[in-house]
Formats: sequence, structure tokens, C-alpha cells
Amino acid sequence: MLYLNRKLHIVHTESSGGWGGQDMRVLAESIGLMERGHRVTIVTAARHRLHQEARRHGVPVVDLPLHKKRLPDLLALRRWLGAHRAGIDIVNTHSSTDAWLTAVASLTLRDAPPAIRTRHVSSPVSRRWGSRWIYQRAVRHLVTTGEALRQTLHRDNGIPLEHMTSVPTGVDLARFMPRDRASARARHGLGDAPWIGILAMMSHFKGHRDLFAAFAALLPAQPALRLLVLGDGPNRAAFEEEVRARGIAHAVRFAGYVSDAETWLPALELFVHPSTGDEGVPQSVVQAMACGLPVITTAVGSLSDLVRHEETGLVVPKSDPAAIAAAITRLQADPALAARLAAAGRAHVEANFSRQAMLDRMEGVFLRFARPRTS
Repeated sequence: MLYLNRKLHIVHTESSGGWGGQDMRVLAESIGLMERGHRVTIVTAARHRLHQEARRHGVPVVDLPLHKKRLPDLLALRRWLGAHRAGIDIVNTHSSTDAWLTAVASLTLRDAPPAIRTRHVSSPVSRRWGSRWIYQRAVRHLVTTGEALRQTLHRDNGIPLEHMTSVPTGVDLARFMPRDRASARARHGLGDAPWIGILAMMSHFKGHRDLFAAFAALLPAQPALRLLVLGDGPNRAAFEEEVRARGIAHAVRFAGYVSDAETWLPALELFVHPSTGDEGVPQSVVQAMACGLPVITTAVGSLSDLVRHEETGLVVPKSDPAAIAAAITRLQADPALAARLAAAGRAHVEANFSRQAMLDRMEGVFLRFARPRTS
């Protein structure tokens, strides 16, 4: 029986050491469900950014070495789960390593708490028996961050649709909203030049290099055009070197990681996210649409749930700088189209990708699959 007023103890495990949309979603969910009265604990290594951000936001966090699928990490998690299992209502795993460690540790524990798995990315899942066990037997339910991911796992891996729920990442619509462009530019010293931008972790699959190539092709005809690169990551030095090598460094600003993206995005005329793979529904695209920006994306992962070509944005083929440049030029030349796409994008986010909707759906999943309580 589902008790809508029941308060849970939810444990999130995360072995990823990055700081991208996946990690930010874990933190946002935790904060949101704590605001609703639930108890939340995040289990991740102290060296990870998620651990530090959780502490900064007042989310209880436990330091465990969830680094590899190896015995010391397994035993550390088993000891912790064994000591606390009676008070845990449900465990939510997020990455391959912590999902495996949780599943194996639970095998050896009597009365282990039930687990669900959130699948954040669109990379293929192995069809080997181990993966089938992890995804279908070791967890009570699977959450995907987009409907396209859910359908792909059903088609390619045979996972029953009823075993999965799509819960897109939501955005705080009171925080990410249209704002005055001139004020946003003045706040960050961007001047009066036309700015396009990207907000993404600097990884190989986010499409930065394709955007740089497109921007370099546009710049000779539009010498005043500027590119704002928001975010950080392992490829930053390589990307900065590429920009220098292309001779466009004077027109590109690397702002690094920003905690106040809602004040940067409104400074842009349009937003580009030319990802080439491994996507769920990127938070940055949701945020840009919520800020009232026209967006250009590819159709990888669950981006198609969010950006519908010529309805809520423009969709270009992946790994195609010429197509990116053409889409940018089209929006620049047709302000009415840009305004229509921006308005439709904001409305689509309001209806389907709000923080409230994400928390409602995740709370429902947790309540449905949590450990039964008699009182």
C-alpha cells in the first residue's frame, strides 16, 4: 500500500567522480526531497565534488571508497549497509560501479533495503547476464532520465516497459527564467557583442569541438560575434588550445564552472548543445529553454524528448559543424523564428520539465518501491 504522507530514508550511492548533470541531479533531488520532509543520505567518496557540494548544501553525506568493482570497496559498502539497513527504506544507485557494489553487497545481507537504479546516459548497456541481472533482478525498478532511453532499453535489452519509469531532470522555473539581456551582459562584462553559448561539462561527447569549428566558419563574416563557454572538465586545456590553434581565442570566453548559470544564460542570443552521445536530458538545455533562449541541439539520447525540430528548437545532425553554422545563421537571420522557438521551448519546459514534476515523480517511485512498513 502506498502511503503518500509517509516519510522515507532514501540513500543515494554515486561512484562517479565528475561534476556534471548526473551529479547535480542527485544533489537537486536530495535537497528537494529533504524539503518535503524525507531523510536523505548520499554515499560517495570524499574526494568527489558531489560529496563537497552535499556538505555545502546541508545534505548528509557518507565517505565510502566506491571507486572500483573490487573487494575492499565492496566490503566497505557492505559494512555500512549492514550497520544501517534497518533504518533505510530504499537505495537509489546511479553509476555502474556503485550499482554493482550495492547489488553484490545486498546479496549477502539479510533484510537488505530494496534498490532502484537511475540510468542517466544513453550509452549502450551490455546484454551479458551480469548486466541483465543488475538491471532487472538486483533492482526493484529502473528510472531513466528520458523516455527515449526507456524505449531504447526496452528495444535493445528486452527490459519490460513496466519495469521502468521515465523521470526527466527538472529545472527550478523560479530561478531559470527570461531576464533582461543587457543587464545580464553588463553583470558579467560581456559588452554589446552578439553572444552565442554552450553550458556543458568539457567532455569529448558534448560537441565542443564541432561548435568551435562552426564558430570559426562564421567569424570571418561576423567579426563581432562572440562565443561563451560555460563549464569545466577534463578537456578544458585541450579545448583552449584548439581555440588558440584556430585563431579564434580573441572571440571566445571560457568562464569555467559557474554556480549561477541563471545569470549567465540570459546574456546569450542563442544556445548550442551539439552533443554526440551518452545523453539523457541535459540539464543545461532545459535551463537554457527555461531562460527563454532559442536552442540548437542534436538528437542523441533523450534530447528528442526536449527539443522537437522547428517546434521547440532546431535539431542538427551530430558531428556536423556546417549544419551547426547553418542553424546559427538561420536563427540570426529570422528573429521571428528565434522568438517563436524560444517561447515554445519555455512553455514545453514549464509543462514537462519542472523541478516540481521531477520531485513528484521520483517521490512516487520511492514510495512505491520502498521497504514496507507496518506503521
